[in-house]
Amino acid sequence: MEKRKLKWLTWGIVIFMVLAVGLMLSGTLRRTAHITLPEPQSSAEQSGETPGTADGALTVIEVTPSTVQAAIETLARPETYRRTVTVEQLWSGGAGSYEVMVTVNGPWTRTDRTMPDGRVRHTMTGPEQVYIWYNSEKNVYSSHVGVVSADAEQSIPTYEDILELPPGQISTADYRTISGVDCIYVETAEDDGGYVLRYWVSVDTGLLTMAEKLERGSTVYRMAALSVEQTSVTEDSFRLPDGTSVLN
Repeated sequence: MEKRKLKWLTWGIVIFMVLAVGLMLSGTLRRTAHITLPEPQSSAEQSGETPGTADGALTVIEVTPSTVQAAIETLARPETYRRTVTVEQLWSGGAGSYEVMVTVNGPWTRTDRTMPDGRVRHTMTGPEQVYIWYNSEKNVYSSHVGVVSADAEQSIPTYEDILELPPGQISTADYRTISGVDCIYVETAEDDGGYVLRYWVSVDTGLLTMAEKLERGSTVYRMAALSVEQTSVTEDSFRLPDGTSVLN
């Protein structure tokens, strides 16, 4: 009889321990399932920058006259693209305009511009060499780049010059959208000659989208290139009249 009681007592202890362990594990699992992870910090809290989109997918540097140079310094132009630049020159009682077709492949820029006399001026500007010819002529003028830059051949200002301006010369800087293009806008204070420069630089492509030059409050120059084709450029676009490719 005593052996039987001892046997039942032993089984009771075993069952009790199994149930106790089961309850402990069950409680542990339930507690783990309800752990709350800390909320991630917003981009603004992490870096002090202003969110660029509502969902925080993009953050941008706050642009002011004192920070715009740092903002522009982060931009980079595409390696390859095509676009048309429209240039207007205005003066008292008149105005003139023309278009420049621009094709870029790495360090090389090709421009095709119709001159006032009807001739088409073709240029290919590289890191060290520039080639110039007109219409379908075979004669090509070549020279060291020197002062002939790709931007000069497009008749547009080099917006990177903003980086060299004394900070006190920048009067206005912010973000602005022009024809659906998000841009960094920069305006200089009027200089001793009465000139003011305005730049709109695309934050997406890093290209100068629009620029104006004012003299005593009147616009005397304006350029615009509101659309860009960021597609691959064929080698044929960079062949000289004799068939030589400048890319090789």
